[in-house]
Order: sequence, then structure tokens, then C-alpha cells
Amino acid sequence: MRASCRCLFSISAVTLRPKPLDPRVATFATKTMALHPAQDGAKLIFAPAGASADPSAPGQAAQFLKAETRGGLRRSDLDPDSPITQFHKWFTDASRPETGVSHPETCTLSTAQLPSGRVSARMVYMKELDPKGFVIYSNFGTSGKARDLFGSEDGSSTGNPWASLVFWWEPLERQVRVEGRAERLTTEESQAYFDTRVRGSRLGAWSSKQSAILHPDPANPDDDGRSQLDKWVKESEQRFEGEERIPVPEFWGGLRIVPERVEFWQGRQNRLHDRFVYDRVRQDGGEDKWTLERLSP
Repeated sequence: MRASCRCLFSISAVTLRPKPLDPRVATFATKTMALHPAQDGAKLIFAPAGASADPSAPGQAAQFLKAETRGGLRRSDLDPDSPITQFHKWFTDASRPETGVSHPETCTLSTAQLPSGRVSARMVYMKELDPKGFVIYSNFGTSGKARDLFGSEDGSSTGNPWASLVFWWEPLERQVRVEGRAERLTTEESQAYFDTRVRGSRLGAWSSKQSAILHPDPANPDDDGRSQLDKWVKESEQRFEGEERIPVPEFWGGLRIVPERVEFWQGRQNRLHDRFVYDRVRQDGGEDKWTLERLSP
């Protein structure tokens, strides 16, 4: 979701004269006054208005009104010094059961491959927040994110450590955008989290060659490639049979996004949203500082 204010439709004003209106003019007036002009049928989706509306008919997206009664989001509502502190506050708000946010840790991780510049995105879980940044866990051996961030053996990707996260908490009408550089966690740090996963998930981390193509078994006409993954899982089960503590794979672990910019977005009426951005200012020989500015929607 883009936090920008865009004019999607225009309404033309028609001045009516005292004399009777020509039917052709009336027809034109009706069409130009229509908020959603008739479509030619080429668009499969046009101006959707949410799950509660008729998906076959264009409509108006719902207004963001939750923050209106309290005057929206103001600079004084935000921590003046640290986006990490501010994110922790918002995350705590989103984690309260009464808010209706099922999984506030869910976010979109976006990376870009170089030199092509091709961007990819996927949903992940933020598993840790510390003073340095935001931590997710994944496969960094065969995955697309590994290719984008650290490069590939065939040279098609040279590696690009820049990444972004987007959190969207719809019941609160809030989003947070994070931009920064990615760095791997140590094996010890990754093992500490790995030990919290259920055994099946730990075995799954060993088993899956993430993003590799799964080829169907030619001897099984009903197989679409899943049997290859099942075979790898069985091999991992046999490998660690009887072992309670499974070591974290060397190709798997934590990734910290160290932020350079963090934006806090609060939905407002008429798409005139409140946006505040923290930008890191490097300090020679001292602790980095953060600027805080309001952005136009």
C-alpha cells in the first residue's frame, strides 16, 4: 500500500440552464457526473471497495477514520530520539488482543537483485527487535533473498545488502516502513532462536532447498513434485533420529535489517494521511542521531 494521495477520479460540473435540457446534453451530463464511468470490460478489477462490497461493481474505498477523533498522529506522539523505541510502542499496541491484529509480526521483506535491479518481495515474520534493528529468520543458501542480498555463484547477482520491511496493521490503520542494510546474525544467535521452533520446523529448515524447483516423479503420474520434498524430509528425520537438540544449518539463520530510514504512517480521512519519517545521521566517533520530519501524503 502506497502512503500517497492520488486523484483517481474527477467529477465534472454541469451548469443547467433555465430552458429545457436537450436529451443528448442530459445524457452527457449523467456520464460526466458519474463517479465511476462505464468500463470497456478489459479490466478484470476496477476500483474495488473491500470484501464487503460487490466485487463486480466499482465503488469507493473505505475512509481511514480511527485517528480522526484524536486529531490524527502528531510529532508530539512520537519518540523524539529513536524509531526503534517508537516501533516497540506501536508493536505493543498492535499486539493487544482487542485491536484485532492477528499477527503483528507479519511484514513484507523486499530485496533487489543487482545488476538487473529486479525487485522481489515476500511475507515473513519479524522474530526479534533489538537496539540494532529488525530480525527475521530464513534460508540463506538457495533462496531468492539470499541471491539478492549476497549474490549468486553464477554471477547473475552481485549482491545488494539493501532491503526494506513493511508492516501493515489494518485494524489500527497504521503501517511502518523500514529501509536499511541487511547483516547476518551469528550462529550462536541463530541457534538460540532455532531451539524455540517445533521439531518439525527444525527438520524442515534442514530439508528444504528453498526456491529450488521440485521435479515430479516420472513413475508417479499424480505427483507434481511434492514427493521430492517429502523425500528430503524423511532423510532429515533419519539423520537426526533420537537427537533432541538439532543444530541450526549453516545455510539458515537470522538476518537483521539495520535501519537507515523508518516511516510511521497513520491513516486519515480523504487520503490525507499522517506520515513521519526518521532518518539516521551518522556521527563520527559518537552515537548516531535521528532526524524526525513530517512528510506530505
